[in-house]
Amino acid sequence: MEAILFTSTRDGNSEIYVVNADGSNQTNLSNNSAHDRYPTWSPDGNKIAFESDRTGEVRIFVMDSDGSNQTDISRCRGEMPAWKP
Repeated sequence: MEAILFTSTRDGNSEIYVVNADGSNQTNLSNNSAHDRYPTWSPDGNKIAFESDRTGEVRIFVMDSDGSNQTDISRCRGEMPAWKP
């Protein structure tokens, strides 16, 4: 089943969610007090890149598609990630 990746402020700050295309199984993937936004799937669908201010400045992070292994991959300030082949 196809999944939809989106950002919502329903928890008081920007969080990254995934939901099945039929609206079922909505899950908060980032679930923290930082502003996490601009999620984008890797070409194989196994990873998600996103922007977060959890370090005190905006950085680029990558996590597994289930929200685990959130890792800062920036060496400097970053914004709006995009995957490239």
